[in-house]
Formats: sequence, structure tokens, C-alpha cells
Amino acid sequence: MIDLPPFGRHQPATHTVIHLSDPHLLAGGARHPGGADGDANLGRTLDAVRQVHPRPSAIVLTGDLTDLGETDAYRRLKAAVEPVAEELGCPVIWVAGNHDERPQLRAELLGEAATEEPVTGVWDLDGLRVIALDTSVPGWHHGDLDEGQLAWLAEQLATPAPHGTLLAMHHPPLPTHVPLFDILELQHQDELAEIIRGTDVRGILAGHLHYSSTGTFAGVPVSVASSTCYAMNVARPAEDVNGMDAAQAFQLVHVYPDTITHTVVPVVDAPTGTFFSAEWLERMAALTPEQRLEVFSRKPPRDTA
Repeated sequence: MIDLPPFGRHQPATHTVIHLSDPHLLAGGARHPGGADGDANLGRTLDAVRQVHPRPSAIVLTGDLTDLGETDAYRRLKAAVEPVAEELGCPVIWVAGNHDERPQLRAELLGEAATEEPVTGVWDLDGLRVIALDTSVPGWHHGDLDEGQLAWLAEQLATPAPHGTLLAMHHPPLPTHVPLFDILELQHQDELAEIIRGTDVRGILAGHLHYSSTGTFAGVPVSVASSTCYAMNVARPAEDVNGMDAAQAFQLVHVYPDTITHTVVPVVDAPTGTFFSAEWLERMAALTPEQRLEVFSRKPPRDTA
């Protein structure tokens, strides 16, 4: 990535976070019943991650890291993701989802004792704080946050971070387009809202839905990343939505002093134009703002007869 002066009113982002979700890996690299190859699709996603930003602040995976909580699946996930993070020089933030099993996740990804305690953590990314919550409920697929985890979150948020806080969780505190997900929604949302309202929380990163979605919760933007494994075909009527081995995507999160943007990055092989390039941007950088507008903004005369 080349260093360029700002072409618009915003300075470059202070932080860039790669947001992946729902790899759903299976032991032995097995395919899903619908045919999706979780390992191969994750590999294609990680190839794209290498391209979008050379120095991300972190890679965040918001849950359903495996499909059945199998030990081998966690080992395969770690072997795929951690070398990419090491290459990019950033930490990996693992978040538990409803398909995960806490003991296996702790043992294989965190190198900790295999317990049923919630998988939580706090990361300081040069002043941007990321807090991972564990909305998984052992033995169930819906989401929840118990009193202990809510109290812990309130304690963390009592002290603001220099660049604010992002919460990373699996179950999004949002209504959904697909009825089946409302059955599996996050419980105790009112209690969570009371804790984060008025704090330095600037955004919530979530997964679970297998389609990209955005909304607000307690005045905080919520961004849901689709799955790296398979996506929900939301082109169908809501009651007939099912998974498809297509439209996999992740998100590129840019943190600015006054805003945060979430860019959906499709993982697809498709013909792509060649007009814009690093050389084109360097030519624009050599021009004045007025010259850039003249070269790139002014429309040529057109015959509208």
C-alpha cells in the first residue's frame, strides 16, 4: 500500500480491523451437507485478507469458528489463520459462537485450561480497545450474557480508551430479516444496552447471521459480517431463506477519529477492470486539489439529443 496525501476531507484511518466470521470448520476438512468446503473457502478468504491491507490492527473472528467444536477443526483453523496474522504483524482475536465448545476453543486456540468459563478478553490496539464477549450458551444455540459477564463488561468500560472501544460478539443485538434467527437471538439485551449506553463503545462487531447486516443498538452502530463458509440466500422470501455455497464475504473496518466505516469485501473470482492502479493514484497525488477535480470530476461534453 502506497502512502498518499488525503484526497478528501478525511485523514487516513487510525486503525484498520479485519472482521471475519463463521468459518464453521469441520474435522478432517470435511464438507458441509450443502457442499460448502469450509477449509477451502477460508483459504480463499485469507488470500483476500492478505491483499486488502498490509498492516491491519487485528484480525477479529466473531464466532462459530468450528461447526461441531471438534479438536481437529480448531487446530486446522489455528494453522490457517495464525500464519497470516504473523505475516501481517497483527493479533488474532477469537470470539466464541453457538457452534463452538468453550473447553476445546480454550485449549486449542488460547492454550488455556479446558473449562466452560466464558471466553472473554481485552486488547489494546494502539489506543483502540477491543473487548470480546462470549454470547454462547453451553448446550444451546441462542445467545445470552450472564450477570457475571455483564458486570465484568461494566467494569472494563468504566475507564474510556483513547480511541474508544469496539465490542466483538457472536449474536448481534439486532432484529433479523430471517425468522429462524430471531428464535436464536441474544437474550438480556436491555441489560446490555444499559451498560454500554453513554460509554466509549463506538461499534459492535458480530456474526451468526451468515449475511452482512447493519443497525444500531443503544445508539451504537452494529455491523454483522457474513460467513467465510457459506452465506444465506436472502434473495428468497424471508421464510424460505437457506444457505448457499456462494457470496462469502468479510469486512474491512476503518476507524477514524469521528466515524467508523465497514466495507463488505466479497470473496469471489471475477473479471476486474484495470483502469485504477497505484500508478494512477500517484499521478493524482502530484496534482493540486483543483487539478484533480478538473481531471477526474469534470464530465466531458455529451450529445443529449
